[in-house]
This record gives sequence, structure tokens and C-alpha cells, in this order.
Amino acid sequence: MPGEVYCHSLTDPSILGPVPAGTHTLTYFGLHLPATLFADQATRAARKELAVERAIASLDKHLLDPIESVVARDSGGRPCIEAKIPQDIEADLGMPGGHIFHGDLSWPWAADAAALDTPAARWGVATGTDGILLCGSGARRGGAVSGLGGHNAAQAVLELA
Repeated sequence: MPGEVYCHSLTDPSILGPVPAGTHTLTYFGLHLPATLFADQATRAARKELAVERAIASLDKHLLDPIESVVARDSGGRPCIEAKIPQDIEADLGMPGGHIFHGDLSWPWAADAAALDTPAARWGVATGTDGILLCGSGARRGGAVSGLGGHNAAQAVLELA
């Protein structure tokens, strides 16, 4: 399963609170898991559990020992794993559809038949409303936290000047 792994506590141990020395967080950011996979309330919990299992299996393919061998456990012996699906992100953070990228990801180039008759269209920041440009992660070539969407929106504005 495609994803990214972060260990924020290596640079900021204050996020952990009172835990034993040597304890760290590990964040597995699963990519391309659309909210529609978890839309059915009747199967949501089971699908979420399966997604966690597959994420752990993806990590284990690259590790000498299984990741669960080093996962902290609570007082009841349960692994200290928190999983969020798009519906959880939407409920917790108010991001529609749980989209941290502000919408489904798409290929970073224009389709062959795309109308590229405006600077906004050429730079991939068009919204369909004149004077409003998309300069965040959801822009074509938005680049998540890279700032590319803002750069490209600025280029579109400069092209109009």
C-alpha cells in the first residue's frame, strides 16, 4: 500500500508527553485511499482495520523485525496505534471528504484536449471562476506542502500583468 512514514518525535520529543525514554511516534500516511472505500457504515470498521493491517504489512516488507514487535502497548495490552480514515479527518478537522490535498489527486499535467487559453489554465491553478486561483495542494502540480501551487498562481497573475 503506498504511503509515507514520518518520525516527528526524533526532532520534537515534546509531542509525546510523559512516556518512557526512547519512545517515539511513527506516522504512516497512507496515500490514495479514497473516502468511498469507507462510505458504507456497515463495513467501515472492518475496512479501516484491513487498511491498518495492509499498512503494517507494507512497512514490514522493509524491516528486519515486524513493526508490531516495537509498538508500545497500553495497560490492557492493546497496541498504541491510532488510525484515521478520510471520514475521521473530515469529522476532526473539518476538511471536506477528509482530503488533506483539498481534493482527489490527479496527474500533474494537462490532458491533451485541455483548453489552455488562460494563464490560470496553463499554470494549473484555474478554478472555473474568473479572478480566483487555486494555490494550495489541490492545484495541478500542487505538490502538497511544496508551495508549487502558490508559485504557479503567482506566475499566472504575473502573466496577466
